[in-house]
Amino acid sequence: MTTVHFKSDAQLEALEEALGYHFQDRALFTQALTHCSHRTEGGSSPTSTASDVSADNERLEFLGDAILGFLVSEALYELGGNLCEGKLSRIKSNLVSARHLYQVAKQLELGSYLRLGPGEEKTGGREKKAILANAVEALVAAVFLDGGLEAARQLVRRLLLPELGPEGVEWLARADYKSALQEYLQGRGELAARYALLATQGPEHRKLFKVAVWVGDECVGEGEGPSKKAAEQQAAQRALTRLREAETAEKKN
Repeated sequence: MTTVHFKSDAQLEALEEALGYHFQDRALFTQALTHCSHRTEGGSSPTSTASDVSADNERLEFLGDAILGFLVSEALYELGGNLCEGKLSRIKSNLVSARHLYQVAKQLELGSYLRLGPGEEKTGGREKKAILANAVEALVAAVFLDGGLEAARQLVRRLLLPELGPEGVEWLARADYKSALQEYLQGRGELAARYALLATQGPEHRKLFKVAVWVGDECVGEGEGPSKKAAEQQAAQRALTRLREAETAEKKN
């Protein structure tokens, strides 16, 4: 049987530092990081209890999905000002989407902490969007069970809600063009996009940010907005349009 490496408690402390939360129940922490393939392929008993380190994170994922939805909705209700229900719903959808949870997981380097079965290990499970997004949900549930609602609330706000600029949360209702650009580039086997601040203009209370996005040595788009995040989104949108038009032209020639 193949032995799957897993981080020691000492190594897991680095993840706790990134989460901003220290687990009292170490088995619960381990369970949140255990994919079902580790149990089904690794030989542990299918009757493992929730406190057994061999239990997988599927039940935690189920609970975490519900907790995440509630806590994000609560935060948006407080921060959303006079936004209508439709915009709040779109913002929530963006924040709890697999795409956003995957980005959070990558920032945490969560893949390196997962317990996977040999099959998933060989097929790149540590980089799979679904596995990583589900693990984030499982961690939210584990923090809730270990430390209560307030601990989970702080975790969700710290990890999932971006730093808010002059636009507040309204910009989150827009499409996530940065992620779309990244996925487009990955699909073509190209380098990741890089963003650079070109200029900041205007008085402190009405600043305008100008940003460029680069792929390799080529500037593929520029954008502007009242925050860096908004400017990056516009730059990514323009880059996507330009790259897709160029791709279409190539296919016609």
